[in-house]
Amino acid sequence: MVIRESFKVVAAALLLDVLPRAFAHGDDGHDRGGIVTAMGASMLSVANSSIVYSTSIAQESYFSRPHLSGYMIAHIVVMTIAWLFILPLNVMLSIARSRLGLPAQLLFLSVNACGLLLGGIYNRHTPDLYKGNMHHTFGWVVTWIVLAQAVIGLIRLYASEKSYAGEPEEQAAFIQVSVASMAQHRRMHSTREVNPYRYSDDSGHGTESPMPRCHSLSPADEPEEEEILRMCQRQDDDFGEQEKGTRYVWLRKTALNRFLLRKIPAVVSEPAMGLMNIAYEFVDRVILILGFVSIASGTVVYGGIFRGNDVFNGLAHFVKGGIFFWYGMLTLGRWMGCFADIGWAWNMKPGADLVGRRKAAMPSAEFVESLLIFIYGVSNVFMEHMAAWGEAWSAQDLEHVSISIMFFGGGLCGMLIESKQIRDLLNTSVLMKTGTRGFQAANELLQAPRTYGVSLNPLPALIILLLGFMMGSHHQASMVSTMVHKQWGTLFVGASLARAVSYILTYLSPPTSLLPSRPPSEIITAFCLISGGLIFMASVCTSKEMNGEGGS
Repeated sequence: MVIRESFKVVAAALLLDVLPRAFAHGDDGHDRGGIVTAMGASMLSVANSSIVYSTSIAQESYFSRPHLSGYMIAHIVVMTIAWLFILPLNVMLSIARSRLGLPAQLLFLSVNACGLLLGGIYNRHTPDLYKGNMHHTFGWVVTWIVLAQAVIGLIRLYASEKSYAGEPEEQAAFIQVSVASMAQHRRMHSTREVNPYRYSDDSGHGTESPMPRCHSLSPADEPEEEEILRMCQRQDDDFGEQEKGTRYVWLRKTALNRFLLRKIPAVVSEPAMGLMNIAYEFVDRVILILGFVSIASGTVVYGGIFRGNDVFNGLAHFVKGGIFFWYGMLTLGRWMGCFADIGWAWNMKPGADLVGRRKAAMPSAEFVESLLIFIYGVSNVFMEHMAAWGEAWSAQDLEHVSISIMFFGGGLCGMLIESKQIRDLLNTSVLMKTGTRGFQAANELLQAPRTYGVSLNPLPALIILLLGFMMGSHHQASMVSTMVHKQWGTLFVGASLARAVSYILTYLSPPTSLLPSRPPSEIITAFCLISGGLIFMASVCTSKEMNGEGGS
Protein backbone atom coordinates (compact mmCIF):
# COMPACT_ATOMS: atom_id res chain seq x y z
CA MET A 1 0.00 0.00 0.00
CA VAL A 2 2.79 2.38 0.92
CA ILE A 3 4.71 1.53 -2.27
CA ARG A 4 1.61 2.13 -4.39
CA GLU A 5 1.06 5.54 -2.80
CA SER A 6 4.72 6.41 -3.36
CA PHE A 7 4.43 5.60 -7.07
CA LYS A 8 1.34 7.80 -7.29
CA VAL A 9 3.19 10.72 -5.72
CA VAL A 10 6.17 10.30 -8.05
CA ALA A 11 3.90 10.01 -11.13
CA ALA A 12 1.99 13.13 -10.11
CA ALA A 13 5.23 15.05 -9.66
CA LEU A 14 6.48 13.98 -13.08
CA LEU A 15 3.17 14.91 -14.70
CA LEU A 16 3.16 18.38 -13.14
CA ASP A 17 6.71 18.91 -14.31
CA VAL A 18 6.09 17.70 -17.87
CA LEU A 19 2.75 19.41 -18.73
CA PRO A 20 4.01 23.02 -18.70
CA ARG A 21 6.91 22.09 -20.90
CA ALA A 22 4.60 20.25 -23.37
CA PHE A 23 2.23 23.18 -23.80
CA ALA A 24 5.09 25.64 -24.19
CA HIS A 25 6.04 24.31 -27.68
CA GLY A 26 4.06 24.35 -30.93
CA ASP A 27 5.04 21.39 -33.14
CA ASP A 28 5.07 17.71 -32.36
CA GLY A 29 8.83 17.28 -32.73
CA HIS A 30 9.53 19.92 -30.18
CA ASP A 31 6.85 18.42 -27.95
CA ARG A 32 8.57 15.05 -27.99
CA GLY A 33 11.94 16.60 -27.28
CA GLY A 34 10.53 18.67 -24.48
CA ILE A 35 8.85 15.69 -22.91
CA VAL A 36 12.03 13.60 -23.09
CA THR A 37 14.13 16.45 -21.68
CA ALA A 38 11.63 17.09 -18.89
CA MET A 39 11.49 13.43 -17.98
CA GLY A 40 15.29 13.27 -17.83
CA ALA A 41 15.48 16.36 -15.65
CA SER A 42 12.77 15.03 -13.38
CA MET A 43 14.49 11.69 -12.94
CA LEU A 44 17.77 13.53 -12.14
CA SER A 45 15.90 15.63 -9.58
CA VAL A 46 14.45 12.52 -7.95
CA ALA A 47 17.91 10.92 -7.84
CA ASN A 48 19.44 14.02 -6.29
CA SER A 49 16.66 14.23 -3.72
CA SER A 50 17.22 10.60 -2.74
CA ILE A 51 20.92 11.31 -2.25
CA VAL A 52 20.14 14.31 -0.07
CA TYR A 53 17.61 12.25 1.85
CA SER A 54 20.13 9.47 2.54
CA THR A 55 22.73 12.05 3.61
CA SER A 56 20.28 13.66 6.01
CA ILE A 57 19.51 10.23 7.48
CA ALA A 58 23.24 9.68 8.04
CA GLN A 59 23.54 13.04 9.86
CA GLU A 60 20.27 12.73 11.75
CA SER A 61 20.51 12.92 15.54
CA TYR A 62 18.47 11.28 18.25
CA PHE A 63 17.34 14.73 19.34
CA SER A 64 15.63 15.45 16.00
CA ARG A 65 14.10 11.97 15.64
CA PRO A 66 10.48 11.88 16.91
CA HIS A 67 10.10 8.10 16.70
CA LEU A 68 9.79 6.60 20.23
CA SER A 69 11.09 9.84 21.74
CA GLY A 70 9.12 9.12 24.91
CA TYR A 71 11.45 6.23 25.77
CA MET A 72 14.48 8.46 25.32
CA ILE A 73 13.01 11.24 27.47
CA ALA A 74 12.15 8.70 30.16
CA HIS A 75 15.69 7.30 29.95
CA ILE A 76 17.15 10.78 30.43
CA VAL A 77 14.87 11.58 33.39
CA VAL A 78 15.56 8.28 35.18
CA MET A 79 19.31 8.51 34.64
CA THR A 80 19.31 12.11 35.86
CA ILE A 81 17.60 11.02 39.09
CA ALA A 82 20.06 8.14 39.52
CA TRP A 83 23.34 9.91 38.72
CA LEU A 84 22.67 13.46 39.93
CA PHE A 85 20.65 12.80 43.08
CA ILE A 86 20.96 9.23 44.35
CA LEU A 87 24.63 8.62 43.51
CA PRO A 88 26.01 11.70 45.38
CA LEU A 89 23.93 10.70 48.41
CA ASN A 90 25.29 7.18 48.11
CA VAL A 91 28.89 8.44 48.00
CA MET A 92 28.33 10.66 51.02
CA LEU A 93 26.90 7.81 53.10
CA SER A 94 29.63 5.45 51.95
CA ILE A 95 32.47 7.81 52.87
CA ALA A 96 30.81 8.45 56.25
CA ARG A 97 30.66 4.65 56.79
CA SER A 98 26.96 4.86 57.45
CA ARG A 99 24.89 1.70 57.74
CA LEU A 100 22.65 3.24 55.06
CA GLY A 101 25.46 3.18 52.51
CA LEU A 102 24.66 -0.29 51.12
CA PRO A 103 20.90 0.37 50.87
CA ALA A 104 21.68 3.59 48.99
CA GLN A 105 23.89 1.63 46.59
CA LEU A 106 21.14 -0.89 45.93
CA LEU A 107 18.64 1.92 45.37
CA PHE A 108 20.97 3.51 42.82
CA LEU A 109 21.50 0.22 41.01
CA SER A 110 17.73 -0.37 40.85
CA VAL A 111 16.96 3.07 39.41
CA ASN A 112 19.93 2.80 37.04
CA ALA A 113 18.65 -0.59 35.84
CA CYS A 114 15.31 1.00 34.96
CA GLY A 115 17.14 3.64 32.93
CA LEU A 116 19.18 0.98 31.15
CA LEU A 117 15.99 -0.93 30.30
CA LEU A 118 14.39 2.15 28.76
CA GLY A 119 17.55 2.93 26.80
CA GLY A 120 17.77 -0.65 25.56
CA ILE A 121 14.18 -0.60 24.30
CA TYR A 122 14.85 2.65 22.45
CA ASN A 123 18.09 1.42 20.89
CA ARG A 124 16.48 -1.82 19.70
CA HIS A 125 13.86 0.05 17.65
CA THR A 126 16.12 2.89 16.46
CA PRO A 127 19.00 2.81 13.94
CA ASP A 128 22.47 3.71 15.10
CA LEU A 129 22.66 7.43 14.33
CA TYR A 130 26.10 7.98 15.88
CA LYS A 131 28.55 5.34 14.70
CA GLY A 132 31.39 4.48 17.04
CA ASN A 133 30.18 6.54 20.02
CA MET A 134 31.62 5.83 23.46
CA HIS A 135 28.48 6.51 25.51
CA HIS A 136 27.02 3.02 25.27
CA THR A 137 30.25 1.22 26.18
CA PHE A 138 31.35 3.70 28.83
CA GLY A 139 27.93 3.70 30.48
CA TRP A 140 28.03 -0.07 30.88
CA VAL A 141 31.60 0.07 32.24
CA VAL A 142 30.62 2.59 34.92
CA THR A 143 27.54 0.54 35.80
CA TRP A 144 29.64 -2.59 36.30
CA ILE A 145 32.08 -0.60 38.47
CA VAL A 146 29.25 0.51 40.77
CA LEU A 147 27.89 -3.04 40.87
CA ALA A 148 31.32 -4.41 41.80
CA GLN A 149 31.59 -1.81 44.57
CA ALA A 150 28.21 -2.89 45.95
CA VAL A 151 29.38 -6.52 45.99
CA ILE A 152 32.58 -5.49 47.82
CA GLY A 153 30.45 -3.55 50.31
CA LEU A 154 28.37 -6.63 51.00
CA ILE A 155 31.52 -8.73 51.47
CA ARG A 156 32.93 -6.12 53.84
CA LEU A 157 29.75 -6.16 55.84
CA TYR A 158 29.87 -9.90 56.46
CA ALA A 159 33.66 -10.22 56.67
CA SER A 160 33.71 -7.79 59.58
CA GLU A 161 31.96 -10.49 61.65
CA LYS A 162 35.42 -11.90 62.29
CA SER A 163 36.50 -8.68 64.00
CA TYR A 164 33.37 -8.55 66.15
CA ALA A 165 33.76 -12.16 67.24
CA GLY A 166 37.14 -11.61 68.87
CA GLU A 167 40.13 -9.34 69.45
CA PRO A 168 38.60 -7.15 72.14
CA GLU A 169 42.06 -6.21 73.41
CA GLU A 170 42.96 -4.54 70.09
CA GLN A 171 39.75 -2.54 70.16
CA ALA A 172 40.41 -1.40 73.73
CA ALA A 173 43.96 -0.38 72.87
CA PHE A 174 42.70 1.65 69.95
CA ILE A 175 40.13 3.39 72.12
CA GLN A 176 42.72 4.25 74.79
CA VAL A 177 45.02 5.86 72.26
CA SER A 178 42.14 7.92 70.87
CA VAL A 179 41.02 9.05 74.32
CA ALA A 180 44.57 9.96 75.29
CA SER A 181 44.86 12.18 72.22
CA MET A 182 41.47 13.67 72.98
CA ALA A 183 42.41 14.44 76.56
CA GLN A 184 45.71 15.99 75.52
CA HIS A 185 44.02 18.17 72.92
CA ARG A 186 41.41 19.21 75.50
CA ARG A 187 44.03 20.19 78.07
CA MET A 188 45.95 22.26 75.49
CA HIS A 189 43.00 24.09 73.92
CA SER A 190 40.44 24.31 76.72
CA THR A 191 39.04 27.64 77.93
CA ARG A 192 37.79 28.76 81.30
CA GLU A 193 34.14 28.27 80.41
CA VAL A 194 34.39 24.70 79.23
CA ASN A 195 37.48 23.38 81.05
CA PRO A 196 36.46 20.94 83.84
CA TYR A 197 40.10 20.36 84.90
CA ARG A 198 42.29 22.30 87.29
CA TYR A 199 45.99 21.98 87.85
CA SER A 200 47.41 20.43 91.01
CA ASP A 201 49.10 23.68 92.12
CA ASP A 202 45.96 25.77 91.54
CA SER A 203 44.07 26.97 94.61
CA GLY A 204 40.70 26.61 92.96
CA HIS A 205 39.79 30.32 93.35
CA GLY A 206 39.64 31.15 89.65
CA THR A 207 43.39 31.54 89.15
CA GLU A 208 43.72 29.12 86.25
CA SER A 209 46.87 29.31 84.21
CA PRO A 210 46.34 31.28 81.00
CA MET A 211 49.12 29.39 79.21
CA PRO A 212 49.30 25.62 78.65
CA ARG A 213 52.02 24.22 80.94
CA CYS A 214 53.44 20.82 81.59
CA HIS A 215 51.47 20.05 84.76
CA SER A 216 49.79 16.82 85.63
CA LEU A 217 46.16 16.57 86.50
CA SER A 218 45.23 16.10 90.10
CA PRO A 219 44.04 12.64 91.17
CA ALA A 220 40.55 14.02 91.59
CA ASP A 221 40.37 14.51 87.82
CA GLU A 222 41.39 10.97 86.83
CA PRO A 223 37.94 9.41 87.38
CA GLU A 224 36.50 11.87 84.88
CA GLU A 225 38.99 10.72 82.24
CA GLU A 226 38.05 7.14 83.03
CA GLU A 227 34.41 8.12 82.56
CA ILE A 228 35.27 9.49 79.11
CA LEU A 229 36.96 6.18 78.30
CA ARG A 230 33.90 4.21 79.37
CA MET A 231 31.62 6.52 77.36
CA CYS A 232 33.70 6.04 74.21
CA GLN A 233 33.68 2.28 74.77
CA ARG A 234 29.89 2.32 75.06
CA GLN A 235 29.61 4.38 71.88
CA ASP A 236 31.90 1.97 70.05
CA ASP A 237 29.91 -1.00 71.30
CA ASP A 238 26.69 0.66 70.19
CA PHE A 239 28.21 1.33 66.78
CA GLY A 240 29.27 -2.29 66.54
CA GLU A 241 25.79 -3.47 67.46
CA GLN A 242 24.32 -1.21 64.79
CA GLU A 243 26.72 -2.61 62.21
CA LYS A 244 25.94 -6.18 63.20
CA GLY A 245 22.24 -5.45 63.35
CA THR A 246 22.33 -4.13 59.81
CA ARG A 247 22.89 -7.63 58.49
CA TYR A 248 19.82 -8.97 60.17
CA VAL A 249 17.72 -6.11 58.87
CA TRP A 250 18.52 -7.27 55.36
CA LEU A 251 18.34 -11.04 55.61
CA ARG A 252 17.07 -11.75 59.08
CA LYS A 253 16.43 -15.45 59.85
CA THR A 254 17.07 -16.61 56.31
CA ALA A 255 19.23 -19.39 54.97
CA LEU A 256 21.14 -16.94 52.79
CA ASN A 257 22.06 -14.83 55.81
CA ARG A 258 23.36 -17.87 57.71
CA PHE A 259 25.29 -19.00 54.64
CA LEU A 260 26.96 -15.60 54.18
CA LEU A 261 27.78 -15.33 57.87
CA ARG A 262 29.43 -18.75 57.78
CA LYS A 263 31.25 -18.64 54.44
CA ILE A 264 32.45 -15.07 53.83
CA PRO A 265 34.49 -14.59 57.04
CA ALA A 266 36.15 -17.96 56.44
CA VAL A 267 36.93 -17.39 52.75
CA VAL A 268 38.08 -13.75 52.67
CA SER A 269 41.62 -13.31 53.97
CA GLU A 270 43.00 -10.15 55.52
CA PRO A 271 45.26 -9.25 52.52
CA ALA A 272 42.33 -9.69 50.15
CA MET A 273 40.15 -7.60 52.43
CA GLY A 274 42.79 -4.87 52.41
CA LEU A 275 42.87 -4.79 48.61
CA MET A 276 39.07 -4.69 48.45
CA ASN A 277 39.01 -1.80 50.94
CA ILE A 278 41.46 0.15 48.77
CA ALA A 279 39.36 -0.51 45.65
CA TYR A 280 36.16 0.45 47.49
CA GLU A 281 37.60 3.75 48.73
CA PHE A 282 39.07 4.53 45.30
CA VAL A 283 35.70 4.05 43.59
CA ASP A 284 34.08 6.34 46.16
CA ARG A 285 36.49 9.11 45.13
CA VAL A 286 36.20 8.79 41.34
CA ILE A 287 32.68 7.52 40.65
CA LEU A 288 31.15 11.01 40.49
CA ILE A 289 33.69 12.09 37.89
CA LEU A 290 33.03 8.93 35.86
CA GLY A 291 29.31 9.64 36.06
CA PHE A 292 29.94 13.18 34.84
CA VAL A 293 31.86 11.85 31.83
CA SER A 294 29.03 9.42 31.09
CA ILE A 295 26.41 12.19 31.18
CA ALA A 296 28.57 14.47 29.00
CA SER A 297 29.11 11.74 26.39
CA GLY A 298 25.37 11.02 26.40
CA THR A 299 24.68 14.68 25.69
CA VAL A 300 27.06 14.60 22.72
CA VAL A 301 25.50 11.45 21.26
CA TYR A 302 21.93 12.65 21.82
CA GLY A 303 22.64 15.96 20.09
CA GLY A 304 24.64 14.38 17.27
CA ILE A 305 27.52 16.87 17.60
CA PHE A 306 31.32 16.58 17.32
CA ARG A 307 31.44 14.50 14.16
CA GLY A 308 34.63 14.13 12.14
CA ASN A 309 37.32 16.72 12.88
CA ASP A 310 34.92 18.61 15.11
CA VAL A 311 35.72 16.09 17.84
CA PHE A 312 38.95 17.97 18.67
CA ASN A 313 37.11 21.25 19.19
CA GLY A 314 34.46 19.47 21.23
CA LEU A 315 37.00 17.69 23.41
CA ALA A 316 38.83 20.95 24.07
CA HIS A 317 35.69 22.69 25.31
CA PHE A 318 34.28 19.74 27.24
CA VAL A 319 37.53 18.78 28.96
CA LYS A 320 38.46 22.35 29.93
CA GLY A 321 34.92 23.28 30.92
CA GLY A 322 34.63 20.08 32.92
CA ILE A 323 37.83 20.92 34.78
CA PHE A 324 36.45 24.29 35.84
CA PHE A 325 33.14 22.67 36.78
CA TRP A 326 34.88 20.28 39.17
CA TYR A 327 37.13 23.09 40.39
CA GLY A 328 33.93 24.84 41.46
CA MET A 329 32.61 21.67 43.08
CA LEU A 330 35.88 21.36 45.03
CA THR A 331 35.56 24.99 46.12
CA LEU A 332 31.98 24.37 47.27
CA GLY A 333 33.11 21.28 49.15
CA ARG A 334 35.82 23.26 50.94
CA TRP A 335 33.26 25.84 52.02
CA MET A 336 30.92 23.10 53.31
CA GLY A 337 33.71 21.66 55.47
CA CYS A 338 35.13 18.84 53.35
CA PHE A 339 38.86 18.18 53.77
CA ALA A 340 38.90 19.94 57.15
CA ASP A 341 41.15 17.15 58.43
CA ILE A 342 43.91 18.31 56.06
CA GLY A 343 43.34 22.04 56.53
CA TRP A 344 41.55 22.77 53.24
CA ALA A 345 38.29 24.05 54.76
CA TRP A 346 39.65 27.52 55.62
CA ASN A 347 40.58 26.27 59.09
CA MET A 348 43.69 25.59 61.11
CA LYS A 349 45.51 22.53 59.89
CA PRO A 350 45.35 19.74 62.48
CA GLY A 351 48.60 18.30 63.76
CA ALA A 352 49.93 14.79 63.30
CA ASP A 353 48.82 13.84 66.82
CA LEU A 354 45.19 14.31 65.79
CA VAL A 355 44.99 13.16 62.15
CA GLY A 356 48.17 11.15 61.63
CA ARG A 357 51.39 11.88 59.80
CA ARG A 358 50.03 11.17 56.31
CA LYS A 359 47.23 13.74 56.50
CA ALA A 360 49.42 16.22 58.35
CA ALA A 361 51.94 16.06 55.50
CA MET A 362 49.33 16.87 52.83
CA PRO A 363 50.07 20.09 50.91
CA SER A 364 47.75 23.08 50.97
CA ALA A 365 44.78 23.43 48.64
CA GLU A 366 46.51 26.31 46.84
CA PHE A 367 49.51 24.08 46.14
CA VAL A 368 47.24 21.49 44.53
CA GLU A 369 45.51 24.22 42.49
CA SER A 370 48.89 25.52 41.30
CA LEU A 371 50.00 21.98 40.44
CA LEU A 372 46.89 21.37 38.32
CA ILE A 373 47.36 24.73 36.57
CA PHE A 374 50.99 23.80 35.86
CA ILE A 375 50.01 20.37 34.44
CA TYR A 376 47.31 21.99 32.31
CA GLY A 377 49.82 24.44 30.84
CA VAL A 378 52.45 21.78 30.15
CA SER A 379 50.03 19.42 28.40
CA ASN A 380 48.11 21.97 26.34
CA VAL A 381 51.16 23.65 24.81
CA PHE A 382 51.46 20.64 22.50
CA MET A 383 47.73 20.08 21.94
CA GLU A 384 46.39 23.46 20.83
CA HIS A 385 47.05 22.87 17.11
CA MET A 386 45.77 19.30 16.82
CA ALA A 387 42.50 20.32 15.10
CA ALA A 388 44.48 21.91 12.24
CA TRP A 389 47.51 19.64 12.21
CA GLY A 390 49.82 20.38 9.25
CA GLU A 391 48.13 23.69 8.43
CA ALA A 392 49.23 27.25 9.06
CA TRP A 393 48.95 28.66 12.57
CA SER A 394 46.13 31.12 13.04
CA ALA A 395 45.85 34.02 15.48
CA GLN A 396 43.49 31.96 17.67
CA ASP A 397 46.01 29.10 17.82
CA LEU A 398 48.73 31.48 19.00
CA GLU A 399 46.37 32.97 21.58
CA HIS A 400 45.58 29.50 22.94
CA VAL A 401 49.27 28.64 23.17
CA SER A 402 49.96 31.89 25.03
CA ILE A 403 47.27 30.92 27.56
CA SER A 404 48.96 27.54 28.04
CA ILE A 405 52.32 29.23 28.62
CA MET A 406 50.69 31.54 31.16
CA PHE A 407 49.26 28.50 32.98
CA PHE A 408 52.66 26.81 32.89
CA GLY A 409 54.52 29.75 34.44
CA GLY A 410 51.77 30.77 36.85
CA GLY A 411 51.36 27.26 38.21
CA LEU A 412 55.11 26.90 38.72
CA CYS A 413 55.30 30.22 40.61
CA GLY A 414 52.30 29.21 42.72
CA MET A 415 53.99 25.97 43.78
CA LEU A 416 57.17 27.85 44.70
CA ILE A 417 55.20 30.26 46.88
CA GLU A 418 53.60 27.33 48.73
CA SER A 419 56.95 25.71 49.49
CA LYS A 420 57.90 25.93 53.18
CA GLN A 421 61.56 25.49 52.28
CA ILE A 422 61.44 28.58 50.05
CA ARG A 423 59.74 30.56 52.82
CA ASP A 424 62.36 29.52 55.38
CA LEU A 425 65.11 30.40 52.92
CA LEU A 426 63.67 33.89 52.50
CA ASN A 427 63.65 34.29 56.30
CA THR A 428 67.34 33.39 56.60
CA SER A 429 68.58 36.99 56.41
CA VAL A 430 66.45 38.04 59.39
CA LEU A 431 67.48 35.01 61.44
CA MET A 432 71.18 35.56 60.74
CA LYS A 433 71.02 39.20 61.82
CA THR A 434 69.37 38.27 65.11
CA GLY A 435 72.05 35.69 65.80
CA THR A 436 69.80 32.61 65.81
CA ARG A 437 69.02 29.77 63.43
CA GLY A 438 65.41 29.01 64.37
CA PHE A 439 62.27 30.26 66.02
CA GLN A 440 62.50 30.46 69.81
CA ALA A 441 59.32 30.37 71.84
CA ALA A 442 60.88 32.69 74.43
CA ASN A 443 61.45 35.44 71.89
CA GLU A 444 58.11 36.82 70.69
CA LEU A 445 59.78 38.75 67.88
CA LEU A 446 60.80 35.51 66.17
CA GLN A 447 57.50 33.69 66.48
CA ALA A 448 55.72 32.89 63.23
CA PRO A 449 52.91 35.30 62.30
CA ARG A 450 49.34 34.07 62.52
CA THR A 451 49.01 34.27 58.73
CA TYR A 452 51.59 31.45 58.39
CA GLY A 453 48.89 29.04 59.52
CA VAL A 454 46.81 29.52 56.34
CA SER A 455 47.73 29.80 52.68
CA LEU A 456 47.28 33.23 51.07
CA ASN A 457 48.52 32.43 47.57
CA PRO A 458 46.86 34.74 44.99
CA LEU A 459 48.42 33.20 41.87
CA PRO A 460 45.75 30.57 41.08
CA ALA A 461 43.06 33.26 41.30
CA LEU A 462 45.21 35.63 39.22
CA ILE A 463 45.59 33.04 36.44
CA ILE A 464 41.81 32.48 36.35
CA LEU A 465 41.26 36.26 36.31
CA LEU A 466 43.54 36.77 33.31
CA LEU A 467 41.92 33.82 31.54
CA GLY A 468 38.51 35.37 32.05
CA PHE A 469 39.64 38.70 30.60
CA MET A 470 41.22 37.01 27.59
CA MET A 471 38.17 34.87 26.85
CA GLY A 472 35.88 37.86 27.27
CA SER A 473 37.58 39.44 24.25
CA HIS A 474 38.18 36.20 22.34
CA HIS A 475 37.12 36.72 18.70
CA GLN A 476 34.73 34.17 17.21
CA ALA A 477 33.16 33.68 13.78
CA SER A 478 29.68 34.68 14.99
CA MET A 479 28.36 37.29 17.38
CA VAL A 480 26.43 34.70 19.39
CA SER A 481 29.53 32.58 19.97
CA THR A 482 31.57 35.67 20.90
CA MET A 483 29.01 36.77 23.48
CA VAL A 484 28.80 33.28 24.98
CA HIS A 485 32.58 33.22 25.40
CA LYS A 486 32.39 36.64 27.00
CA GLN A 487 29.73 35.35 29.40
CA TRP A 488 31.78 32.52 30.87
CA GLY A 489 34.89 34.69 30.80
CA THR A 490 33.07 37.26 32.96
CA LEU A 491 32.03 34.49 35.35
CA PHE A 492 35.67 33.47 35.77
CA VAL A 493 36.58 37.09 36.53
CA GLY A 494 33.87 37.12 39.20
CA ALA A 495 35.23 33.89 40.71
CA SER A 496 38.71 35.38 40.96
CA LEU A 497 37.46 38.58 42.59
CA ALA A 498 35.42 36.58 45.11
CA ARG A 499 38.51 34.50 45.96
CA ALA A 500 40.43 37.74 46.50
CA VAL A 501 37.77 38.80 49.02
CA SER A 502 38.26 35.47 50.83
CA TYR A 503 42.00 36.10 51.07
CA ILE A 504 41.44 39.60 52.44
CA LEU A 505 39.06 38.29 55.10
CA THR A 506 41.46 35.50 56.02
CA TYR A 507 44.43 37.88 56.22
CA LEU A 508 42.58 40.26 58.51
CA SER A 509 41.28 37.45 60.72
CA PRO A 510 43.22 34.18 60.35
CA PRO A 511 41.38 31.03 61.49
CA THR A 512 41.99 29.96 65.07
CA SER A 513 39.90 26.78 65.13
CA LEU A 514 40.00 23.33 63.61
CA LEU A 515 36.41 23.82 62.49
CA PRO A 516 35.66 25.25 59.01
CA SER A 517 35.38 29.06 58.98
CA ARG A 518 33.22 29.12 55.81
CA PRO A 519 33.92 32.58 54.29
CA PRO A 520 30.73 33.68 52.48
CA SER A 521 32.66 34.87 49.43
CA GLU A 522 33.58 31.27 48.63
CA ILE A 523 29.95 30.54 47.77
CA ILE A 524 30.21 33.14 45.00
CA THR A 525 33.52 31.64 43.88
CA ALA A 526 31.99 28.17 43.61
CA PHE A 527 28.90 29.44 41.79
CA CYS A 528 30.93 31.35 39.19
CA LEU A 529 33.28 28.43 38.56
CA ILE A 530 30.51 25.84 38.23
CA SER A 531 28.28 27.93 35.99
CA GLY A 532 31.24 29.24 33.98
CA GLY A 533 32.49 25.70 33.40
CA LEU A 534 29.09 24.53 32.15
CA ILE A 535 28.76 27.50 29.78
CA PHE A 536 32.34 26.85 28.65
CA MET A 537 31.29 23.32 27.68
CA ALA A 538 28.14 24.54 25.91
CA SER A 539 29.91 27.34 24.04
CA VAL A 540 31.20 24.90 21.43
CA CYS A 541 27.60 24.21 20.34
CA THR A 542 27.10 27.84 19.33
CA SER A 543 29.31 27.50 16.24
CA LYS A 544 28.58 25.06 13.43
CA GLU A 545 25.71 23.22 15.07
CA MET A 546 23.59 26.32 15.71
CA ASN A 547 24.75 29.00 13.29
CA GLY A 548 26.32 27.07 10.46
CA GLU A 549 29.62 28.89 11.07
CA GLY A 550 32.95 27.88 12.51
CA GLY A 551 34.02 28.68 16.00
CA SER A 552 36.68 27.90 18.54
